Amino acid sequence: MLSNFLVGIREGLEAALIVGILIAYIVKVGNRKHLAAVWTGVSAALAISFATGGFLAFTSAELSERGEQLFAGTTSLIAVGLVTWMVFWMKSAARGLREELHGKVSTALTTGPLTVALAAFFAVVREGLETAVFAYANFRTATSNSAPAIGLTVGLVCAVALGWLLYRRAITINLSKFFTITGVALVIIAAGVLAYGIHEFQELGWFPGEG
Repeated sequence: MLSNFLVGIREGLEAALIVGILIAYIVKVGNRKHLAAVWTGVSAALAISFATGGFLAFTSAELSERGEQLFAGTTSLIAVGLVTWMVFWMKSAARGLREELHGKVSTALTTGPLTVALAAFFAVVREGLETAVFAYANFRTATSNSAPAIGLTVGLVCAVALGWLLYRRAITINLSKFFTITGVALVIIAAGVLAYGIHEFQELGWFPGEG
């Protein structure tokens, strides 16, 4: 439950901050008519992310035992790669993220609402896909079906609430420390997911160990 909560609040807050930056910039430059395009892009990104999570769960349930082990092991390794990349990417890119997004939106505003929607979509869908894959891998390692879902839901709700409060400037958070602490926690969780993925390949007889 805790691991999926951390995934939800970290990835969700990243996405919420991105949306907040996009909206704040569009309002600042006086192009409120393009806000609908931003929300269209965000909605499409969320739909793709939820569909990815559903696809992973459905596919896993329909496979044979060995197929399921291969699928679970592969997605676990992909999840570990994604979360590790995400942690280090955020550490290096956080300072210039606002300027980068402003540049993309500024260019998009000159070409129309479709480009604005695409800019918002691609900015958010990365976070959503990372969340879907890593959360699925966490579900595979959990002993309960409900606890991981509750943890992820609570984390995402908290992320949206924090993002809204930050946008309204109702609260202040040291985001550098927040992302550092949650990044360390996610790397530790990723180590457990990696161990699970390796175990699945050991069960298949592909790695040395139990077969």
